[in-house]
Amino acid sequence: MQAPATPTIPAEARRWRIGLLGYGEVGRILAEDLRAQGIAVSAYDRQLHHPRTQAQAQTLRVHAYAQGVELVDSAPALAAGCDCLISAVTASQTQAAIEAAAPGLRPGAWVLDLNSASPGTKQAAAAIAHAQGARYVEAAVMNSVPPQRIRTPMLLGGPGAAELAALLAPLGFACRAVSAQLGVASATKMCRSVLIKGLEALCIESLSAARHFGVEDAVLASLQDTFPGVDWQAQASYFFQRVIAHGQRRSEEMAESARTVAEAGLATGMAQAASHAQGWLAQQAAAGVFGAPDAPGFARSDDWRTEADRLLAALEQPPHSTPNPTP
Repeated sequence: MQAPATPTIPAEARRWRIGLLGYGEVGRILAEDLRAQGIAVSAYDRQLHHPRTQAQAQTLRVHAYAQGVELVDSAPALAAGCDCLISAVTASQTQAAIEAAAPGLRPGAWVLDLNSASPGTKQAAAAIAHAQGARYVEAAVMNSVPPQRIRTPMLLGGPGAAELAALLAPLGFACRAVSAQLGVASATKMCRSVLIKGLEALCIESLSAARHFGVEDAVLASLQDTFPGVDWQAQASYFFQRVIAHGQRRSEEMAESARTVAEAGLATGMAQAASHAQGWLAQQAAAGVFGAPDAPGFARSDDWRTEADRLLAALEQPPHSTPNPTP
């Protein structure tokens, strides 16, 4: 079978300078994939100039130098020098990031907002960009970015969503315009997050408690019987890894999910509880319960029991010493 032809990058996109507002995990992955195609990339991250984050800042500088990414000194300077500004910050900073960049936004420039925020938050951010004459498009990132990288599925929304999707697709983005109305794409993501991020929090809470009482094998066996299509051992280990490494980001996303639920006029107890649980685990990680956050093996245990034991030990709640009961 003949391999599919590599999409031709339009001349307009090849001339673009893409600006990354936020140079965290997602920003660096996009930078690598865009630079591999010869696309000019610049970036700004507030950690670069904060005295308390200079260790992280050095990591960002080393990465940018290796990838040929230009680091700039401010959000307005980044916006002024790019044709497409991609905002990839934490959920709580969605609107603030656009406000910071707004003075530099040029009329006609694209703003692609990847952040996990409620429809209301995205609409407020769009109003700021539109006031500068920029073209704002919301993006709902529908899966974890690291496995599929630039090919992670995205839903785009807003008046220019279809036009921007056509420009981004040849660069490798797996994006699809779903609505010309702002808020539809973000509502899809946020409602999904209530379930996915809530399941993460529930799984960690349930299995950590089960580990303490020595009943984890029985619980996993029962889950496997009820949901045979899920490898619960592998899924639990993945949940622990992601939440330990990115709990604060997930907590902020769940706060925005709660805001989305509130915008629908519904009670927000489940989303708020998940936000609290994710944030609490992030605090444990920051305190070193799971090892040094900047260590290579941080949150990479193949067995979730390793991390649950660390958590229980820090809480002075060691695993139960008796054998697991037979299911």
